[in-house]
Amino acid sequence: MLFSRTPAIISAFPSHLIWKFARNEKKLYLTFDDGPTPDITVKILDILRSYHAKATFFCLGKNVELFPDLYTQIIQAGHSTGNHTQNHLNGWKTRNSRYFDDINNAAENINSKLFRPPYGKIRGSQIFHLKKDYKIIMWEILSGDYSNQIAPEKCTHNVITKALPGSIVVFHDSLKAKNNMLYSLPRVLNHFSKNGYCFEAIQYEKV
Repeated sequence: MLFSRTPAIISAFPSHLIWKFARNEKKLYLTFDDGPTPDITVKILDILRSYHAKATFFCLGKNVELFPDLYTQIIQAGHSTGNHTQNHLNGWKTRNSRYFDDINNAAENINSKLFRPPYGKIRGSQIFHLKKDYKIIMWEILSGDYSNQIAPEKCTHNVITKALPGSIVVFHDSLKAKNNMLYSLPRVLNHFSKNGYCFEAIQYEKV
């Protein structure tokens, strides 16, 4: 089941996972998972630039190794990046030693202390270990752009009707999501820009 907004009962536990930010300002936090991806990443950067928007890219280490110039373009454009593991591992199905090694492998090329678990699946023991060094970023709004069962208009609707000030929104920097994302992203940016919102990158702050 796809929840376009994460249910409150889920986002309330555990406290070491960050699902959203403060509601007191009209700010949205757009995030892009699974890149960098040839052709697509550059298109995302161009769209963001046209709205003076900053975002956070949760990158796969294997893709950064393959396309280091794209990763550099993300950084140079003023966006933040995060670790999304080396090989898109499911934390529920991966023993901890392998999971941590995979994250460390990705960290060799991703200079960030932000982490998002692929699929949003992470065990309590993994959270306990990673929270010492990483800010673990989840999401409040899921566009659903990766699903071929969802029309581009529905992806746009998911974000426009559900996002609130401080929401963390998930899009994907991937071939699978390309059509839905490239349709939805400029419409989301246009809608919220007209309503006085700004778009910020997530930053790491040691707590």
